[in-house]
Amino acid sequence: MNLRYKAENKNGYQTVIGPSCQELDYLNFDLLRLENGEAYKGETGNFETVLVILGGKATITVDGQTWENLGERKDVFAGKATSVYIPIQTVFAVTEAAGKTVEIGVCKVKAEEKFTPFLISPDEVVVHHRGRDTWKRDVHDIIAANGEGRVQRIVIGETYSAPGSWSSYPPHKHDVDSDQEVKMEEIYFFQMEPQQGFGVQLVYTEDGEVDEAYAIRHGDAVALPKGYHPVAAAGGYQVYYLWFLGGGSGRDLKPYDQSAHKWLMQQ
Repeated sequence: MNLRYKAENKNGYQTVIGPSCQELDYLNFDLLRLENGEAYKGETGNFETVLVILGGKATITVDGQTWENLGERKDVFAGKATSVYIPIQTVFAVTEAAGKTVEIGVCKVKAEEKFTPFLISPDEVVVHHRGRDTWKRDVHDIIAANGEGRVQRIVIGETYSAPGSWSSYPPHKHDVDSDQEVKMEEIYFFQMEPQQGFGVQLVYTEDGEVDEAYAIRHGDAVALPKGYHPVAAAGGYQVYYLWFLGGGSGRDLKPYDQSAHKWLMQQ
C-alpha cells in the first residue's frame, strides 16, 4: 500500500492525489501554480472545492463574482490563509495578480448539493493552540463550524507543528461510524521550513492491516483512508500541513483517541 504522493515542482495545474488513488472514495487534491499574470480556468464537476492560497496573490472569479488581489502571505509560514469555497458544477478562473508567483492548494470532496461560493479571509481563520511538551502545534480552522449550512461535506484547515514535536498526537482516527466517532477520509499536504527539512508520517490500524511509515518532505501529500495518523517533525524544522476531510456521514468532527495513549491527555 502506498499512501504518499509527491507533487512535482512545476508550474500550471497538476493532480497530486486523484482518481487513481483507490483508497479514497471522496477526496482528491491538486496544486495550481501560476506566474506573471498567468491565468487558469477550471470546473469543479462533482466536487465541492476549496482553493487555499499557499503563497502569493490571485484574482479569483466564480459564477461572475470576482475577488481581486487575494492572498496576504508569501508562503504558508508567513500568516493565515485566504481561501475560496466553490460549489459543485461551477466554472471558476484564477489569475496571478502581483506579477510574481501564486501557489494554490485545490482541495476537492465529492458532493451532491450545490451551495453559494464564499471567501474565507485570514481574519476568519480560527486558531487553536493544542498539545504540550513535545506535541505542541497550532491548528488553523479555515472551514469548520463556520461551514454549517454553507458546504456539504468538506472540513479544512492548516496545522503548524513545532520543530521536533509531534502533531495529530496523541494518535487519533476517524474511520468508523459510532457514538464516539464519525467516518471521514483525510488528506495531508506538507511544507517544511527550511525546505530541506523532513518529518515522519505514521499510518496504522490496531489490527495491523495498515502499518505504514513515510519520510515526508516539502511538497509531499498523504492519503489517510483509515487508521491512526500521527506526524513527527525533525529537530530544527517546522512542519506544516494543509488538511481536509470528508465522508458520507456528515461534518461532525469526532476523532477517536487511541486508548493506549489517552493517559497523555490526563497528565
